[in-house]
Amino acid sequence: MMKPVERWVPFFFVLWAKWETALSVTRYSIPEEMERGSVVANLAADLGLDVSGLAQREVKLDIFHNNKYLDINKRTGELFIVEKMDRESLCNTKTMTCFLKLDLIIESPLRIFNIELGIIDINDNAPHFRRDRIELDISESATPGERLSLPNAFDPDVGANTVKTYKLSESEHFTVDIHSGSDGTKYVDLVLMKALDREEKAVHNLILTAIDGGVPARSGTANIIVRVQDTNDNAPQFDQAVYSLNMSENSPAGTVVIKLEATDADEGPNADLTYSFTLYTSEKTQEMFSLNSKTGKIAVKGTIDYEEMKIFEMFLEAKDNGPVPLSGQCRVTVYVKDMNDNYPEITIKSLKNTVEENIPVGSVIALVGVSDRDTGDNGKVNLTMNKALPFLLNQTSDYLYELLVSEPLDREIVPEYEIILVVTDKGNPPLSDNETITVHLLDVNDNAPQFPQTFYTIPVMENNAPGALLSSLTAIDPDLHENQYLVYFIIEKEIVNTSMSMLFSINPENGNLYALKTFDYEIEKEFLFHIEARDSGVPPLSSNVTVHIIIMDQNDNTPLIVSPWRAHGSVVEEKIPRSTDKGTLIAKVIAIDSDSVHNSRIAYQFLHNTDTTLFSLDQYNGEIRTMRMFSYRDSRHQQLVVIAKDNGEPALSATVTIKLSTVETALKTYADMTEVPLGYDIFSDLNLYLVIGLGSVSFLLLITILVTIVLKCQKTKPSKAAPPCRNSVISERNSTIADSTLVSNDAYWYSLFLAETRKGKLVVRQPVPKGARYVVSSLPRSTGLTETSDSAASTLQVRKTIKL
Repeated sequence: MMKPVERWVPFFFVLWAKWETALSVTRYSIPEEMERGSVVANLAADLGLDVSGLAQREVKLDIFHNNKYLDINKRTGELFIVEKMDRESLCNTKTMTCFLKLDLIIESPLRIFNIELGIIDINDNAPHFRRDRIELDISESATPGERLSLPNAFDPDVGANTVKTYKLSESEHFTVDIHSGSDGTKYVDLVLMKALDREEKAVHNLILTAIDGGVPARSGTANIIVRVQDTNDNAPQFDQAVYSLNMSENSPAGTVVIKLEATDADEGPNADLTYSFTLYTSEKTQEMFSLNSKTGKIAVKGTIDYEEMKIFEMFLEAKDNGPVPLSGQCRVTVYVKDMNDNYPEITIKSLKNTVEENIPVGSVIALVGVSDRDTGDNGKVNLTMNKALPFLLNQTSDYLYELLVSEPLDREIVPEYEIILVVTDKGNPPLSDNETITVHLLDVNDNAPQFPQTFYTIPVMENNAPGALLSSLTAIDPDLHENQYLVYFIIEKEIVNTSMSMLFSINPENGNLYALKTFDYEIEKEFLFHIEARDSGVPPLSSNVTVHIIIMDQNDNTPLIVSPWRAHGSVVEEKIPRSTDKGTLIAKVIAIDSDSVHNSRIAYQFLHNTDTTLFSLDQYNGEIRTMRMFSYRDSRHQQLVVIAKDNGEPALSATVTIKLSTVETALKTYADMTEVPLGYDIFSDLNLYLVIGLGSVSFLLLITILVTIVLKCQKTKPSKAAPPCRNSVISERNSTIADSTLVSNDAYWYSLFLAETRKGKLVVRQPVPKGARYVVSSLPRSTGLTETSDSAASTLQVRKTIKL
């Protein structure tokens, strides 16, 4: 802003103004920027006008083009400032003073005074540049002394107040050179004093100051931005000459290995870098890794396998795009880190997959090798079996094992083994693999034939057909082939001069046992012998089994009534008193049966009874008793038909007819007529024969026992009819079957005889009927027939032929 100058109006300006009044034009000079109200001159005094009459004469001031800056005081005639005046805006002249033309017009009479007001310049404007920011470009290869034109500053002031000089901020590379134009305008050039380096300083920021010649001096500044244009004078540089890094194998494709960032101090195309592999990089490495030519990023392209290549070396180059390209090199070394990516392997170097089952413990079955392509713990392996087997792994070296037999083998239990070998490394996580070895066992004849049972009891029904199949005695041999083929034999043995081979036959191929004759239970009740089964192995093995043949009874014998005795089927006649009491034993029917106990069980019943209310029959003991006393209405003759039926299927029976006659008078009892003293009859002929028979039987039994003991203590003499047996033990149980059968019947009747005598009955001698050799009868000691006990009035008649 322009400073006001109202405080000082030089006195010579007033004198000069008065002197100018004498001319036709009145001139005044004032400095610009005077304050409002400042008096320029007293026109009335200078022009000789009457001040008192100015108002009446309509005095006015007409300023050429613009009258807003000055006015006249009509009371005093003074010319004063209405508005500040700026010389630079009012005048276009470059002279120190510009003139403002005024016309003072006075009416009545009309008078016009020409006035010129000179506006004198003051230093109220500072120099300024048309642009506050001046940008310049210079090549960094420019030589010192090179000049750059700068725009000059502008100062609206004139004369000494305009631009006088220029100054440049401190710089070691640049300075200014000021020169004047023909019109006195100051021009300035920027001069390079020292060579530039864009990489050292790409932009130089300078301040250019324009200073005028006023007092005090004013100045204006402009920012000069000097951009140093790059030249390709710097090669790309990597921050390291060698890059070393680790990388896991099997990294997936696309995995970034490293991103190289080379730097180029240049700029623009000179700093645009292109990355590439040099010729020193192998093709294998270039197949494994890819290089982004723009970003310098190295990534995995192929499959990295530690076992194939442990170290990769890449030689790389970064080249700029300058007119004359420059390049920089580096080396990237990638160390592959081993991962547990290889499964351990099993190699069967030697194998016996077929061995005999009796192979000795400790024998080598196979040689097994293990390997792992990994390293360190990942390559350390351990070989095991997946389950417990009779085999053992013996490690002979780090990577070799022996497969040994650790326990005896038995083909019959396990015919073959599937040995699963499992190899596991020590990686994390561990990897494993397995291999299956199949070992087949060959059979040896190590098992003797075995029968399912050690003792066979075979029931055979008597009256069997010769050649009938009795049983199938099949042994089992777990061996194979010829070791399994069995042959069956009957171990020869004689019973009562009869060979077993005459009684029985066995099929040597299947063990079917046949009977060669018809057996009779009443003669032969059992047989005991041994059967041997022998395999066809070398040497042959055999075993035997004891066979007990039991002859089963059939109901093939009819009951025989022995009491009351009758001759040739005649009717038995008995006489009884009519005064017989109720429950009196009239008769006792006794029947015997040669069959077994079950079939020989006799049941008695009436087949015919004249009066069913008079007599009763005990079905178990055959006793006939009175059910009531006789009455006068009862017939004097009674006929009873008793049937004795056995328990067989079908049942067999025999009958006896008893005719009873009643008498009025008391008869002498049958016992009284036949009773003899016991002391005289105890050793009767019958008793003597019974004692002799029992003694004979006892003697035969004793001889049989002694012979059996002797045979057991001695070795059995080998028989030509049958092969020898290692385990046969002959047990003699009965040597005289027929005799023992006979003796058992005699013993039965003798025991019956003794039982009757112990009941207090007397033994009497009776006449021997025709067809019988001995008859034993016993009657109660009492002379009467009125006893009601079971032992009273019992009659026993026994017929038995004893063969001595």
